[in-house]
Amino acid sequence: MPQLLIIADDFTGALDAGVQFSSLGAKTLVVTENDYDIKKAEDLQVLIFDAETRHISPEAAYKTVYDIVLRAKNNNIPYIYKKTDSGLRGNIGSELAGAMDALGLEEMSFIPAFPAMRRVTRNGIHYIDGVPVAESMFGKDPFEPVKFSDVREIIASQTDKKGIHVYDAETDSEMIEIAGHLGHKGLKLTAGCAGFAGVLAHFLGYHGKSSAVPEMPEKLFMICGSVNPVTRSQVEYARDNGFKYVSLSVKEKLNPSWPGSPECIDAAEKWLSEISGCNSILDANNPNEISQTNKYIRENNLTPDEVRLNISRSVTGAAKAIIDGGLDARLICVGGDTLLALMQAVGVHELVPMFEVEKGVVLTSFTYNAKSYYIMTKSGGFGEKELLVKLAEKIK
Repeated sequence: MPQLLIIADDFTGALDAGVQFSSLGAKTLVVTENDYDIKKAEDLQVLIFDAETRHISPEAAYKTVYDIVLRAKNNNIPYIYKKTDSGLRGNIGSELAGAMDALGLEEMSFIPAFPAMRRVTRNGIHYIDGVPVAESMFGKDPFEPVKFSDVREIIASQTDKKGIHVYDAETDSEMIEIAGHLGHKGLKLTAGCAGFAGVLAHFLGYHGKSSAVPEMPEKLFMICGSVNPVTRSQVEYARDNGFKYVSLSVKEKLNPSWPGSPECIDAAEKWLSEISGCNSILDANNPNEISQTNKYIRENNLTPDEVRLNISRSVTGAAKAIIDGGLDARLICVGGDTLLALMQAVGVHELVPMFEVEKGVVLTSFTYNAKSYYIMTKSGGFGEKELLVKLAEKIK
């Protein structure tokens, strides 16, 4: 059985956590099916579930985490890590409660900081680039806005479970001290983002190296479904520096019947001819069409969840058609929703994280139609504006 089981609330988070272990040589797998048979993982050291609990109800998130952790307990997996969003979005309190109840524990430790990404916790307040999280871009998230900056207040708003100990941390050395203080017994069940996952990887004895850089196509193809301002600045900078840019129209991205339609296939064929041989971006959110987008949403009475799902499925449906048409490129996908929709579109349920190309950018491999593909993933809120241009040159 694996030494460690990780439950993440979204896809990019699962890979962010997994690469902390795979980059040190641990045999690691990310799966997207919550009923995955843990007994099949006997040759793995780290098994990670992308549980997709961020956007569901607190009650459903509790049950999902409870069920996975209980199966891990029944399979004698010694360490459990509940991976949370570094911006504290989602059902954190109910998920931690579910993990505790499954293991029959009254106490657990939560270390939410990620100092390497300038996300720190001071006196119980979580900061993003020096700004309290509820006042940051995560407080303005269109789907899951963070309402409180005090981590304990976030937890208390979602569960009345006691015994969840929140740790301050502003440096990696402080997180290492926390792990040493907790010891092996205290690390049986912990929670945090990719930051403390990296500390846990070293503490559990992984000190090797990941596999060598594989041969990959030279050009980069970005699949973008994010409206995060950090990602938008990266897209604009890339466009200004030679990336070919194509985008879905309002009707294409918001009409649930468009993916896979003859119109979608025709559009993909046209776009493939435009971007072949170039670094390129397929974007679901043209910033020049915001007013038209909002009008379409109002006229069709679309809920935020419908908007989120329609966009991710449309842009990845088009991406699949482009890939099927013979695209020769490294892929990069921004945001967990978009990545999950892409994997669902191509029917892939298992991915192998390899190593970090840049901090917060994970290179991952998967197999589709008997061919190996390499995809870089990141969450929407990571990276400087030059990131895409740097990635285009990073791996040749």
